Amino acid sequence: MRARYDGLAEWYDERFGADAPPHQPGLLELLGTGSGPCLDIGCGTGRNFDSIRAGGRSVVGLDFSIDQLRRARTRTDGPLLHGDAAALPFADGSFDTAITLWTSTDVDDFGAVLREAARVLRPGGVLVAYGVHPCFNGPHVVYEDDGRRTVYPTYRRTGWHTDMPWWAEDGIRRRIGMSHLTLADYLNAIVGSGLVAERFEEPAGYDIPHALAFRARKP
Repeated sequence: MRARYDGLAEWYDERFGADAPPHQPGLLELLGTGSGPCLDIGCGTGRNFDSIRAGGRSVVGLDFSIDQLRRARTRTDGPLLHGDAAALPFADGSFDTAITLWTSTDVDDFGAVLREAARVLRPGGVLVAYGVHPCFNGPHVVYEDDGRRTVYPTYRRTGWHTDMPWWAEDGIRRRIGMSHLTLADYLNAIVGSGLVAERFEEPAGYDIPHALAFRARKP
């Protein structure tokens, strides 16, 4: 099966910039400082590697797109693995920390990704996740030019969306599509993983939140 992001690595970095992403301070706050390897699940082109290293940890990256991993290799000498986030190629209890950013809309089963993250964490290990806000961002939401958002009554239409009329022709969603979860689906995926949520954030930057982040710990 062809990875959805194959062939887009250079475009992705040009589109979103090669500098530290704007969510880096929030990621560092949720992750905290530490040591040892941190697994970046769905690492893409490696834009979050600096955040991992800034907290004192080393990078282990995993992505389903070989093309994205090729670009990520320019950002780390550490291990990079081609694999499925819902079937991680690691033994139980391999990591103390893991992150997964902007993956909830790119995978077929976000709950399976969280369950796998829980499996490869050691007891007491921490997962930090950032993703699209299920309520205020998604295929049912239009970003207007004046900063407002129009929300359509299609919020409960979960699953894959591939062609919403308001998606920009040159945007990531027009190229990739996205998977939509309701807020209840999202929270129940955390509960079903066996991880214990410690903190939720709606990161600053927009008057109406566009992202939802959380830190959860393996009991």
